[in-house]
Amino acid sequence: MKKHYLYILPALLISLFIYLFYRTEKTVVNDLLINLISKENYIFLKQFITQKIPLNEYIIFSLPEGLWVFCITLTSNDIYFIFKDKEIDLAFLPLLFSVGLELLQLFHITNGWFDLLDVLISLFFWFVAYFVIDYKFSKQDFFKSFNNRSIAFLVSYAIVYLAHVWQ
Repeated sequence: MKKHYLYILPALLISLFIYLFYRTEKTVVNDLLINLISKENYIFLKQFITQKIPLNEYIIFSLPEGLWVFCITLTSNDIYFIFKDKEIDLAFLPLLFSVGLELLQLFHITNGWFDLLDVLISLFFWFVAYFVIDYKFSKQDFFKSFNNRSIAFLVSYAIVYLAHVWQ
C-alpha cells in the first residue's frame, strides 16, 4: 500500500489545489481555508495563483473527480464485503459512486449539472487504477478487519465532503 501513496498523495494534492484556487469559495475546503487565513488573504492568493497558472475549464471541473476516482479505486482494490453469500468487490464502488452522482445531477435530484466528460474521465481513471497500476494486496473483508487500508478507504470517501458546496 505504501507504493500506492506515491500515486494517491500527488493526485489528492492536485485536486485540493484546483478546489482551493479555481472553484467557488462556497466549498467546504475553501471555507476552512478562509477561516484559517482570512477572506482577504484568500482572495489575494486565489487571484495571484489563477493569474500565474491559468487552467482550462475541463481541468478545473472534470480532473478532480477523475483523480478522486483513481485514488479511491487504489484504496478499494481487494477490499470486499459479503452480501447474501456473495463477495462484493469494493473496487467498483468509486465508479458506481461517480457515475451515480452524475445521474443524480442529470435528473436534478442533486445540485450540479450532468457532464458526459466527467463520466468519461471517471471511467478512464478507474480503468487506470484498476487495470494498469500494479497492486498486490491480500484480500480483505471490510467488515471483519479494521486497519490502515480500511482507514485509507474511509478517508478517501470522506474527502468528497470537502468538495461539497454550501448553499
